[in-house]
Amino acid sequence: MTRSTFIAIAGIMLSATLNASQDFPVQTDFAAEDFQQRRDAVYAAIGDNIAIIQGAEEVDGFIVFRQSNMFYYLSGLETPSAYMLLDGAKKETTIYLPHRDPERERGEGKRLAAEDEELVRAVSGVERVRPIEKMGTDFTYAYLVRPPTPALYTPFSPDEKEHQSRDEVLSGLGRRIADPWDGRPSRSGQFIQLLTLRYPQFEIRDLTLILDKLRLIKSKKEIDLIRKASELAGLGIAEAIRSTRPGVTEYQLEAVAHFIFIMNGARGLGYSAIVAGGTNAWMGHYFANSDPLSSGDLILMDVAPDYHYYTSDVARMWPVNGSYSRDQRDLYGFIVEYQKALLRHIRPGLTPDEVMTKAADDMLKVFEKIQFSKEIYRNAAEGAFTFNGHLSHPVGMSVHDVGDYRHRVLEPGMVFSIDPMIWVPEEMLYIRMEDVVVVTPQGVENLSDNLPVELDDLEQLIQEDGIIQKMR
Repeated sequence: MTRSTFIAIAGIMLSATLNASQDFPVQTDFAAEDFQQRRDAVYAAIGDNIAIIQGAEEVDGFIVFRQSNMFYYLSGLETPSAYMLLDGAKKETTIYLPHRDPERERGEGKRLAAEDEELVRAVSGVERVRPIEKMGTDFTYAYLVRPPTPALYTPFSPDEKEHQSRDEVLSGLGRRIADPWDGRPSRSGQFIQLLTLRYPQFEIRDLTLILDKLRLIKSKKEIDLIRKASELAGLGIAEAIRSTRPGVTEYQLEAVAHFIFIMNGARGLGYSAIVAGGTNAWMGHYFANSDPLSSGDLILMDVAPDYHYYTSDVARMWPVNGSYSRDQRDLYGFIVEYQKALLRHIRPGLTPDEVMTKAADDMLKVFEKIQFSKEIYRNAAEGAFTFNGHLSHPVGMSVHDVGDYRHRVLEPGMVFSIDPMIWVPEEMLYIRMEDVVVVTPQGVENLSDNLPVELDDLEQLIQEDGIIQKMR
């Protein structure tokens, strides 16, 4: 059977099996062909070798399971304790799943199991589905009995799950290793140890960079999901702006945004929300969100949903009392103009450094027109011209997504945040805003442009009553 024939049959199977199996929670954002194309790229990278990807583990307690990003990216399957074997020589993928657990399903609902081979193949486009206990013997007979033994690729870096990005997961791992009463390795590290112990014949290689390069360039369907997540982020922040009054707490504004996300089909937050009034914003990733808002302060809000395994990264700052002071207008207005300058120059073929150089040249004219009331404000704005982080991290399945776009020319399909910022350490002021953009063949699209940028427009939003006021 040819690959195209298999994919066509899989599409027919998916339609039929979904109609017959509505009780199963099955994703519908991607077709089996989408996952097959991604796995084809892995085959091309590993040659005649094999790759194994470990799905997310079972969860404890009353926690809704969420698949790890990489396993979902290559299969669309959301069953815990699943494994994926990609055979580069045969161009064949096998999914290993636990057996059906009727008692658990009676309490929690249906989940795909090894017994659901037809539906699993229809959703993911894989060629084989096997029970998890068969993986060890399959390994032995397929790759060890008759040499030569292929190399075995698996991700060395820990995968991301709910609310997680790899940089933060690695930081947490470092802290855990430093704990003399803990010291556990990452789950991926433990998996590699088991592979090495049980199958010393394999040369184990890192699959991480191969997968990261694939995820850096987003498909149209992925961009559509990130666009939706960005729009919801804008709606949530806009409603929080409307609800802002002195005395309202930071956590209440977080709840407002969370409500908007859930009401529009998101799973919840894509990362811990930053809702920071006054000097709390000085802590770049403040997320206690416990303080009441004070008149005269600016508030920083940085939040986005987890929407069908994709997120965004959007932030604005606005005055708690509804009106920017002159100094706040100078500082935040400077950042707003910096955002516009960056957007003017993002396009394929330029490097990020070239974009920032062009934007800095534009901003010199803006800088010269502002009569800052304090020298420390002028110094802070001047420091923006040499700061290298206004074009920030990739965004996708994680808020700090994988892949490196900073050391290459920009290409269509790259999605990242623009995050112009300045610091005034003498007054513990941190001023910033953030949007998520995608590079297009023509230039750039701001995926979060439904949220106002101009200071007057943000002030106008504050004059409206939000959810909090309407509930009182």
